Amino acid sequence: MPRPARQRIVTGRPAVAVFKPAGVRARDLEWTNLTLDEFEAIRLIDGQDLDQEAVAEQMAVSRPTVTRILASARTKIAHVLVTGRALRIEGGPVRHAGPGHRGVCDRRGQRGRRAPGRGGEGHGGRSGRRGRRDASFPMNVGSSDP
Repeated sequence: MPRPARQRIVTGRPAVAVFKPAGVRARDLEWTNLTLDEFEAIRLIDGQDLDQEAVAEQMAVSRPTVTRILASARTKIAHVLVTGRALRIEGGPVRHAGPGHRGVCDRRGQRGRRAPGRGGEGHGGRSGRRGRRDASFPMNVGSSDP
């Protein structure tokens, strides 16, 4: 029996939790479930253009785990688009945190801080970011752009 998945920290919530093809009744469709950690990985990496290391720190998991979560999410989304299935975003091994959350430091156990000798004292800042995409990117809540 595999060990239980470690809870991933999620700061974003989907604006809409269900997507389905137009003109088809929901009860006639097959459904695919995208977990909240998969949604969060897609939101941060593809929507906010963060690198996998920064996302791993924010979600409190390893970088290889982020790679697996992202691959699973992209596979599910592609399958839904190609086969015309419905998509539900819910569940998964997650713990919700506020939007300013920066992960948990291994040495101190304090949120949002780095241990001495690992990039400086205090807040880690945004050193892992490659930059943000345009604010009108569709994954930003309230955006009406396609």
